[in-house]
Amino acid sequence: MTKYSYYCGWIRMLLQLSCLAMVVSSPSNTSQPTESATQKEEVTDPDPFWEIRHVLPELDLENNTVTEVRINAGEIALLPCRFPQLSTLHQAFLLLQVSWIRRWDWHILTTGIYTYTSDARFKVLHTEGSDDWTLQIKYVATKDNGTYECQMYTGTGVLSQFVNLHVETPTAVISGPGERHVQEGDTLTLICHINQTQPSFVFWYHNSVMVNYDTGRESLKVTTEEKEVTTSSRLTITDARQWDSGNYTCVPPNVHPASVIVFVTEGDTVAAVQRRGHNGSGSSSSSSSSRERKEHHRHQ
Repeated sequence: MTKYSYYCGWIRMLLQLSCLAMVVSSPSNTSQPTESATQKEEVTDPDPFWEIRHVLPELDLENNTVTEVRINAGEIALLPCRFPQLSTLHQAFLLLQVSWIRRWDWHILTTGIYTYTSDARFKVLHTEGSDDWTLQIKYVATKDNGTYECQMYTGTGVLSQFVNLHVETPTAVISGPGERHVQEGDTLTLICHINQTQPSFVFWYHNSVMVNYDTGRESLKVTTEEKEVTTSSRLTITDARQWDSGNYTCVPPNVHPASVIVFVTEGDTVAAVQRRGHNGSGSSSSSSSSRERKEHHRHQ
């Protein structure tokens, strides 16, 4: 008896859905809409995704297609999915469900407008009545690399669209050689370039100490300049001293850092070494000339 009731319940539910489908699919008003009403509807029904449409890649709407998305670490990734096959009936009665699945661990991230992961970075962007089911991932990291599947369940099977997400980490570069030699009292300038991204900040470290806001070092100054997709950060030390020697590292967020080693040497010592070298070469030249003269007299 229980099994019979169970099957009856399923049959009753299917019949109710079939009736609802017939009602919704039948036009409630046989009259044709006027031209003004049509124009009004067109004006008041803009693209619900117009704010992000320009950043979404071109999407092939065929089944089992693959879209490539490349983005820098730390940014917001938008994975496109669009099913024009979803009708008002499907939306209203949820006969079709759209889900996002992370393929490498088969984790169902979203179904419909609901999220099924504790990771708050994931969210589906969908406006009622639209065909778009865009998966948003905030602050993407390299761990998010991989394939994501957008599935639409139908009565006869599954339609899928795949997105390959490539999360890239830019690399910072400090201009010039990896070792810098300056004399005491000179000005030291280090320039760090970051391409393909515009970080919100760039920190400079002297050995393990961040120096951007070091009020105890008045001779040190950090300035940052942004140009389109390139950011340049300049560290300047005027009147360099021996304690300014050490490792300097440029550290932007979500970017591979860059480092150089700086040696600050006493100016007098360097000059003395240069003078000794110069004098030594002069003495050697004088001795050589004296020997040549003696040799000349001997042959005479």
